[in-house]
Amino acid sequence: MSARSDLAAPSVAFRGDGREGGPLVRPVESKRDLRAFLDLPFRLYRRDPLWVPPLRASLAAEFDPARNPFLDHCDYRLFLLERDGHARGRIAALVDRLAVEAWEESVGMFAYFECEEPEGPAARGDAAALLGAARAWLLERGMETMRGPWSFVSQEWGLVVEGFEPEPVIMAPYNPPPYARLMEGYGLYKAKDLLAWEVSIPDGYRIPDRILTLTDSVAQRFGITVRTIDFSRLDEEVELFARLSLDSLRDNWGISPVTDDEVAAMARDLRPILRPELVLFARDATGRDVGFALTIPDVNSILRRTRGRMLPFGWARLLWGIPRLTRYRMFALGVSRDYRGKGVDSLLYRAMWERMATPDTTMEINYVLEDNYPMVNAIAKLGARLSRRYRVYEMPI
Repeated sequence: MSARSDLAAPSVAFRGDGREGGPLVRPVESKRDLRAFLDLPFRLYRRDPLWVPPLRASLAAEFDPARNPFLDHCDYRLFLLERDGHARGRIAALVDRLAVEAWEESVGMFAYFECEEPEGPAARGDAAALLGAARAWLLERGMETMRGPWSFVSQEWGLVVEGFEPEPVIMAPYNPPPYARLMEGYGLYKAKDLLAWEVSIPDGYRIPDRILTLTDSVAQRFGITVRTIDFSRLDEEVELFARLSLDSLRDNWGISPVTDDEVAAMARDLRPILRPELVLFARDATGRDVGFALTIPDVNSILRRTRGRMLPFGWARLLWGIPRLTRYRMFALGVSRDYRGKGVDSLLYRAMWERMATPDTTMEINYVLEDNYPMVNAIAKLGARLSRRYRVYEMPI
């Protein structure tokens, strides 16, 4: 079954609070509706100094089944909340068929929740109308649990509940603080927290001496060497990265199968900003690659100045600015199951840090599941500071 957005389905609009004059929630049915759905955050956050506008072209691709292979295995529906003929809120509901099959649970998702004036008098009713629309749609499709926020892009989950400043790093969500109260007021409760950590040389960070000693020992004992990605063999390297990711993350909560097309699309999207010294593989004495680490420059400081558009000067700002960036996001780090607990993750971290460290370097490490205790403890031993918390909510349908 191909991606299905139900754009051709009958339109059933309803009043979220059941009263005349209440919020009207209706499905997105036309290109004009889709533009209103995509444009809403640009209007809601236009004066928010912490919001970073996404590139409009990338945003449009996210909702285009021809360009986002994640949608190949999803059914989804977009909704707008209107009052006085204007969009005041939005939400998406989706069923990821691969996730449902892998988890053996009838879990549907909600995503892209936005609500105008989240602290205003109508906020709770508007939020209930939007979440109720998503919940009803998922119920019609046989789902038993609603979970989210969970976007159409791999590993963009959760609502920020702690650490709203500074601005988010690349490919990380942002929301105003009142959204958590709106979720909980509707009856959603915490399913899982995802943690982000920060290290900053301007704030005095350095790798602890015990980690330097440990990683020297690991390299010698297991014959581990670290190499950078070979862009001349990009397809093979991407395949290796995907295989190692699956091996190291398969038991993690929330992980679902990723198709080859999704991996290729992510590599294509990230390639313009990747720096080879920040894509690393750990290789053992037999020549087998047993771990990986991927850190990406945080281009959000540049994207803010583009206001979501690459023309006329956005591309120039991006190309000129990337080599000068000193803020990063550690996007992924994993080790093969047979090398877990042997310090290879710390060795990769050290190798990454030594390649990127300058007097101005800061890095956010995310996401880390709150109950992934080996990883949480390892990051704490590295001297990182807990900086942000994302929450995934759920409720029975």
